[in-house]
Amino acid sequence: MRKFLTLLLLVVSAFTASAEFRWGPTAGWNISNYYWKQPLLHSDQRSGFQAGLMGELMIPGIGFGIDLGARYAYRDATVNLGDFPVWSTDGYQNGSLRLHRLEIPLNLRFKWTRMDGLEHYVAPFAFVGPLFAFNLAQSDCKAIEHPAGSVGLQFGIGGEFLEHIQLSASYIWGTCYDIRTVKLDNNSARNSAWTINLAYLF
Repeated sequence: MRKFLTLLLLVVSAFTASAEFRWGPTAGWNISNYYWKQPLLHSDQRSGFQAGLMGELMIPGIGFGIDLGARYAYRDATVNLGDFPVWSTDGYQNGSLRLHRLEIPLNLRFKWTRMDGLEHYVAPFAFVGPLFAFNLAQSDCKAIEHPAGSVGLQFGIGGEFLEHIQLSASYIWGTCYDIRTVKLDNNSARNSAWTINLAYLF
């Protein structure tokens, strides 16, 4: 066990010693929806936004690395409570469910960097990894309760322009529930979203 830990420490040290780290601001737009476990509610997608900081740690020459960050995300969707008697009899109507979250993405990234100099102008990349979300606040709806946080899986593609500007598109698939109805404990929904992000890395 000690030999394995020593080898792992050496590999991590070699990785961080040769890797190049950059960071910068990022902002973007999202369109999200809630996907319910039971057909007792229906949601319509709406748009939101996100903004924060991201970092990129890449190994020169081979194009592999990681990206990570911290960002505020505003998610929104319309929930049709008034269309179902189980909720409308309690006086609930259709309304917007707004969710304010702190999101921490951690992605494995591959960037094409061997294109005979073209990579100095444009370099395509792809990424995949988990996204950890922590709920900060939400709209006031007595029929809905929220957990402290959730986990999703993010995967996407993008391009780096002039070695600093990165434009990417991704899909975030919610792997566990973000909201749940108070009346029916088993009626929960996960939040998934399409996003577009723009970042500038120093």
